[in-house]
Amino acid sequence: MAGGAESTPNSALFCTASQLVRRAFRTAPSGRSRHSCRDRGMRRGPGPELTGIVRTLSQSGGDCATVDQASQQGAEGTLKTHARVVVIGGGVVGVSTLYHLARKGWSDVVLCERTELTAGSTWHAAGLLPLFNMSYSVGQLHKYSIDLYKALPAETGQDVSFHVTGNLRLATNRERMDEYRKYCGTANTIGVPFEIVTPAEIAELWPLCNVEGLVGALYHPHDGHIAPADITQAMATGARNRSAEIYRNTSVTALEQTPGGEWLVRTTGGDITCEHVICATGNYSWHTSQMLGLYIPTIPVEHQYIVTDEVPELVERHRQGLPEMAVLRESDASYYLREERQGYILGPYEKGAPARFKDGVPDSFERDLFPGDLDRLMPHVEAAINRVPSFEHAGIKDIVNGPIAYTPDGSPLVGPAWNLRNVWLNEGHSFGITAAGGAGWQLAEWIVEGQPSIDMMDVDPRRFGAYANKPYVKTKNEEAYEHVFIIHYPDEERPAARPAKTSPIHDLLDGMGAVWGQRYGWERPNWFAPEGVERKDVWSFRRTNYFPHVGREHRNVRDNVGIIDITSFSKFLVSGPGAEAWLDRLVCRRLPRATGRVNLSHALTPTGGVRSEFTIMRDGPDSFYLVSSGAAERFDGDYLAKNLPPDGSVRLDNLTTSHATLVIAGPNARAVMSKITETDLDNESFKWLTGQHTHVGLAPARLMRLNFVGELGWEIHHPVEYQRHIFLELMRAGAEFDIGQCGMRAMDSLRIEKSYRMWAQDLTREYTILEAGLGRFAAIDKGEFVGREALVRQQADGVPREFVTIEVEDIEDADPIGNEPLWRDGAMIGRATAGAYGHHVGKSLAIGYVDAGHGEAGTPLEIEILGKRHPARVIPESPHDPGNERLRA
Repeated sequence: MAGGAESTPNSALFCTASQLVRRAFRTAPSGRSRHSCRDRGMRRGPGPELTGIVRTLSQSGGDCATVDQASQQGAEGTLKTHARVVVIGGGVVGVSTLYHLARKGWSDVVLCERTELTAGSTWHAAGLLPLFNMSYSVGQLHKYSIDLYKALPAETGQDVSFHVTGNLRLATNRERMDEYRKYCGTANTIGVPFEIVTPAEIAELWPLCNVEGLVGALYHPHDGHIAPADITQAMATGARNRSAEIYRNTSVTALEQTPGGEWLVRTTGGDITCEHVICATGNYSWHTSQMLGLYIPTIPVEHQYIVTDEVPELVERHRQGLPEMAVLRESDASYYLREERQGYILGPYEKGAPARFKDGVPDSFERDLFPGDLDRLMPHVEAAINRVPSFEHAGIKDIVNGPIAYTPDGSPLVGPAWNLRNVWLNEGHSFGITAAGGAGWQLAEWIVEGQPSIDMMDVDPRRFGAYANKPYVKTKNEEAYEHVFIIHYPDEERPAARPAKTSPIHDLLDGMGAVWGQRYGWERPNWFAPEGVERKDVWSFRRTNYFPHVGREHRNVRDNVGIIDITSFSKFLVSGPGAEAWLDRLVCRRLPRATGRVNLSHALTPTGGVRSEFTIMRDGPDSFYLVSSGAAERFDGDYLAKNLPPDGSVRLDNLTTSHATLVIAGPNARAVMSKITETDLDNESFKWLTGQHTHVGLAPARLMRLNFVGELGWEIHHPVEYQRHIFLELMRAGAEFDIGQCGMRAMDSLRIEKSYRMWAQDLTREYTILEAGLGRFAAIDKGEFVGREALVRQQADGVPREFVTIEVEDIEDADPIGNEPLWRDGAMIGRATAGAYGHHVGKSLAIGYVDAGHGEAGTPLEIEILGKRHPARVIPESPHDPGNERLRA
């Protein structure tokens, strides 16, 4: 870091927090931090007395630059010309990836860093290690990281300054406590220790906290903070000890794929030919995008925190030998507070924080920071003074304001890049210190072993599509930053950058009272508000304002007839002389044999887990129509494209945006459809699980007799330009039956009544198709397919888990939604993956997995919902119409 006058904090900041508040109220916007600034609104890092804080954020002292230089000796010889893997980026994420590859036994791996290790965002990170995460998969990454960081000193001999202080998340209302209790269910399923504590216990854990207005808190005893530079250097040491090499001051200038499929990595120190390229470039992802020819949906957002001088109350605690207090997070005021060298660090997630570097990081920006923005900080300073009175008179040393990479949903991008073979991303880490260990672990497994060991869909880069362009990402990233501490309701729908993609009948559905949600950029009706009812979600972990209206839509489909717009479905056409043989090896079920036949098929992982789910209709001898989840367009399209045979015998066409889909379902579906198509729809002419090309009104259409709600009905696939015509024809023909609309939430409760598994929720790579209870869809005797050997072994060894449907008893206002622990005789024996209230059967239902031996119908269980265990029992699959008589009607 450069020294001199430019890096000395302005004396305007050497004041107390209370003075800072008063100054903000009596000065105009020009009263902002007057640090010496470089061009483009940037400044060099904080002054000499803060160098240790922002570069190591530890209480161990010392000059981090000295540690860095010492650990790098001998690492800058002549670059290799060949390597198995090149990692680009020397922050904590890139170094973790290198370390885990070496730990997996791949020693021929190198890392290129444009300047020094930790020079991007790592050096100014606050070093926090929050275990709290509502995602089942991201939670596992965080847990692994913390376990790894505790073990690294013994392995490498290098201290990482891990302060296991615990973490205390405060709550001021019931809704926040509901969030914490919901999280506790996830924590139980992944083995993270926690405690729910009372205000009195908060006062014991944090004696300097004003507990007035608090209703409780979530306490993680194993949480804390770490020195980002130290943990990075420890993993670098671990990687070098296994023969990995690190090249500092080595910029990657171009990436080129050779005719043989290898990658040529051009650098300022020479060229390296490799098999795999891993991009962990953080704030520099725009530059990586330019080299790869694809847009990586991550843009940094400003994050600032205040560093204070010593606080008398903390000095006294230290004198008495009292332990460092837990990291304090007041979620409802959107800030964290922790001790730092007998002072405080206050970090808010404030409104109005801007995205930066959407067009790349300027050459002049090195280890630089932005000026502090007092206007954004003030509400959080005031809140912290109210909650921690000792903060009021803390001397403000500096405001550290640096860029942190974000993605539109706040989760990182870890996994394969789309359209490019052997290019991997480990980008967009807004909580990079916490996630780095786990992300490197799973990405290394993915590369070395062919797949990760946990379900990574929540962080897979292909969860975003082409809609996630630069304007979209900028807008959503600013929203994601602002929403870090909001209550993460399961039914939350964030408003920024919407509407983006809409079906042709969006305005018609809007006029019918649609309350909108979003999936993969598509607007979809979640539910329909009747006339006189406000079109607004009241989000909750419990039954809420839309509960009766979803029930009305649900019952209308069961008893009458409804329409569902699922235009967002992903749709592909596979054709060519090699199509059948190629597709047959990708899925585990036999392909439909006769033209017009339809079946449900699954692409598996090598260990038998469910990678993808396709509805497949045979169009002809060499042609197949594939339908998959709307959120899987890039995920499935990339998988299909990368597996195409090189001889050109198979053609793949993506029809997702050129074709739309409507579903009509319910006992009166045939009566309605018969009015607008000349095709015979009786059982003999149009059997269940078949499809036909025909017309609906004037529109050419593909009718497929199946649906995801378990009733008589058809999916109507059609060119997108005909959707309005088909919809209006359905409404006209259905008028005499009082045809209604059905939103996504009703569809979800309908499918739970049928025990239908949802891809990426109930069907994931963590559970084999045998464990999912879908062995009937795996034709093990058909010949080779991906995952077959694993299924054969599991059949021989015994299937370790069973898929079950559960009825919940003694519950009134909250239903299962997924990630609820399942207990029997005091032991956790499984987890629910989904749940809902079944409005037709009148029961609260869940589906999920239990250990083998606990899945027999009638088995008594307990299910943990919002911190309380409720009696439950295993019931037979498909509580509604178990014989599928209505589907076949």
